[in-house]
Amino acid sequence: MEIVIYLIVFIFTFGVTFLVFPLIIPALKKNGVVGKDMHKPGMPEIPEMGGLGMISGFCAGIILAIGLKVFLDNKIPLDTVSLLGVLGTVLMISLIGIFDDLIKIRQGVKTLMPLFAAFPLMAIKAGHTTMNIPFIGSVNFGAFYTLFLIPLGVTGAANGVNMLAGFNGLEVGMGTIAIITLAIVAYLAKSMTAFVILIIALGAFLATLYYNWYPAKIFIGDVGTLSIGAIIASAVIIGNMETAGVIIIIPYFLDFLIKLPNRLPKSFGVYNNGKLYCPESGPVGLCQLIMKITGGISEKKLVLTLMGIETIFGIIAILIFLMK
Repeated sequence: MEIVIYLIVFIFTFGVTFLVFPLIIPALKKNGVVGKDMHKPGMPEIPEMGGLGMISGFCAGIILAIGLKVFLDNKIPLDTVSLLGVLGTVLMISLIGIFDDLIKIRQGVKTLMPLFAAFPLMAIKAGHTTMNIPFIGSVNFGAFYTLFLIPLGVTGAANGVNMLAGFNGLEVGMGTIAIITLAIVAYLAKSMTAFVILIIALGAFLATLYYNWYPAKIFIGDVGTLSIGAIIASAVIIGNMETAGVIIIIPYFLDFLIKLPNRLPKSFGVYNNGKLYCPESGPVGLCQLIMKITGGISEKKLVLTLMGIETIFGIIAILIFLMK
């Protein structure tokens, strides 16, 4: 029974998300909500803020899950309070992304704003204050977990995804790998509320990836990138999967370390004859580092390379969980 319900929620979320995009793509283009595809000949204009479609499907899936929990007389092991907390956090961070996509918030302000999006999770005291830390053991962080680690996790993940971006399918593709990894860990750990959040996210991400994959029909914008990070962090918190969460965020952290000395710039490539090359000034991000190492790489292969790197860390996260 539970498996059927999870499958229904996944298919419903995928379907809603998939059907929303044909509606918003022409609407966004008609209203001039577009951005230049920097890595194509002539830099064509592509509709932006596609994250709205992804979040529409995700929210619909969460509401369906809550409805099924209520009307099936609690026959499925879901915590509706946690689902509502995640919904609140994702909607708040989506609002931040919408503001940034439309009026361009200053980088320093935008970096800190996800702290406020963590308030719904903090208000319900989401997650478990006791964490298993490798080589140390169980540590109970108490109020420090709720008041510091939750907002830190949401802010770090949201900004990490937002920075490692700018190529067709990259953000959603890597996010999909991260979600699949966490879903496996959540299922094995029997953290079913987190598992449901993740399969809902997977449905929304896969449908979005169809439209965002190379050559992209729509960009997801900051409303999409920030939301992907917030969903990942929320699922990690709800499912008490902090170790797995830290591992899958490592590629984003590496990108941050490379960008930090250069004041966190965007790291576009130099397009030439179907390939992207690192600027002569040197790499200022993980994407440009891969361009430099390969001596030039197509956009699609660059994205697949980064998804492959994320897959490696995903496998490591699952193996470490199984070794407990």
